[in-house]
Amino acid sequence: MVNAFRNTDIPVFLISLKAGGTGLNLVEADTVIHYDPWWNPAVEDQATDRAHRIGQTKPVFVHRLIAKDTVEEKIVALQKKKAVLARGLLEGSSKVDLDVDAVEALLAPIPRRGG
Repeated sequence: MVNAFRNTDIPVFLISLKAGGTGLNLVEADTVIHYDPWWNPAVEDQATDRAHRIGQTKPVFVHRLIAKDTVEEKIVALQKKKAVLARGLLEGSSKVDLDVDAVEALLAPIPRRGG
C-alpha cells in the first residue's frame, strides 16, 4: 500500500496513529489530519513527525479536526491543561492543579442539543 501511494496517483493514504510504532515514514505526504485525539499528545506529535523525516521536499500542513461538544473536545482541553502542568513541574512549580473537578468535567455528559 505504501509503495502504491509513493509511486502512483493515489491522493490519500489513511493511517492509524498506531502505525507510527512500526517505523512507517511517509515523506511523500504533504498533509496530516488528526481527527481523533489521544490522551497523550506526544503520540500525535510522533505521528505528525512521520511526514517530516529526512527526504521530505515540500511543506507539510497539519490540521486537527475537533467537533464541538464532544469527548474529543474535552480531551484537547485536558491536553492543554496537562501541558501547562508539565511545564510548571519541569520549572519547579505547579501552575495547574489536576483535581477531582477537572476529571469530573472530562467525564460529564455531553449536553443534548434541542431537547
